[in-house]
Amino acid sequence: MRSELQIARRLYFGLERNGGRRMSRPAVRVALLGIIIGMAVMIVSIFVVIGFKQEITRKVVGFGGHIRVVNFDNNNTYEMQPVRVGDTLLAQLQGLEGVESAWRFCTKPGMLKTQDAFQAVIYKGLPLDDNSAWAFFRRNLTEGRLPRQAGEVIVSASVARLMQLPLDTTVLCYFIQDNVRARRLHICGFYETGFSDYDNLFMAGDLGAVQQLNGWDTQQVSGVELDIRNFRRLEEVTERVYFLTANRSDDDGNFFYTQNVVQLNPAVFSWLDLLDMNVVVIILLMLAVSGFSIVSGLLILILDSIRLIGTLKALGAANGYIRRIFLAEAAMLVGRGMLWGNVVGLGLCALQYGLHIAPLDAAAYYVDYVPICFHWGWWLVLNVGTLLVSLLVLLAPSGIVSRISPAKVMHFE
Repeated sequence: MRSELQIARRLYFGLERNGGRRMSRPAVRVALLGIIIGMAVMIVSIFVVIGFKQEITRKVVGFGGHIRVVNFDNNNTYEMQPVRVGDTLLAQLQGLEGVESAWRFCTKPGMLKTQDAFQAVIYKGLPLDDNSAWAFFRRNLTEGRLPRQAGEVIVSASVARLMQLPLDTTVLCYFIQDNVRARRLHICGFYETGFSDYDNLFMAGDLGAVQQLNGWDTQQVSGVELDIRNFRRLEEVTERVYFLTANRSDDDGNFFYTQNVVQLNPAVFSWLDLLDMNVVVIILLMLAVSGFSIVSGLLILILDSIRLIGTLKALGAANGYIRRIFLAEAAMLVGRGMLWGNVVGLGLCALQYGLHIAPLDAAAYYVDYVPICFHWGWWLVLNVGTLLVSLLVLLAPSGIVSRISPAKVMHFE
């Protein structure tokens, strides 16, 4: 072991100056506390923002898939023009690299009506025998079960509360196109995602029932929804879907149009992108606070050891040698602070992940608790980056060693 590290360890653990006791100087404790708080706040901030973005993205995707292929003539409403999607095209879409699953869907605007209330809804039809199509609603089902036959639907728990609809009841739904048509729908389940904009809009049921309402045959649908394996490859997979369906028409002469979830919901994803800037600001502030604490602590350590510095210089020690001693001592302080900062930060995240101790207003944030995502890649980058920045900011104050004169120290003593 190098002699600089040996001296630094003896200084840090107080084996020479404090009779075998650990250092307990207030300045060092304040510096250590600043590092711990900064590290914990940065970890919590990153895991919360990543968790929040993933949770919101998962909900937006759940209502419409990562990618949609629809009729080119659609006008961005839920009263869509039909397009023919045969088994061959569906199989080709499912076989594309990066695509996890694909299914047909239909939508139809309607109006739920009881004696005391009414609510505009979008009746979304999905194939009852496709588990992938119902995976999102299955995860968010709060009561009852998924539809098993035509005429059964699930609605959101918020709509059920608004209209005072009990489970396993029948409700009239009116559909207006060329004429008004009414259907009795059996409510077999409630779902709730916390995304009120969509919860209050969608009810889900059998694909064939919506096709019948629209007057379509079994191959005519509103389009195809696709889920992909990796959201970071969204643009890449969207291009593959586009090139498969571009300049291609169905048997009725309709052309296909491809859109992904970001293109369909630009406001939501622009809002999520702003969260990244918030994290950057928080990390910079915490690094500034931690850096100030570290620099202050190192200066105190140097001034407190000024007699040792004078003695080492009188014995012929070079400035670089002495600087390495205090840099090693400060690195031990930084390492200890980062260790405890990780314990505190990860501990808080684990508590929130398991117990949801910090609630949120779902009406404002679309989730009812602060979501946490343990992203170990970003955790490693944060720790390595913090350590490097901390060591860099220590270089300047350690230069004060070169200005200390042994003669002045001896004279002062």
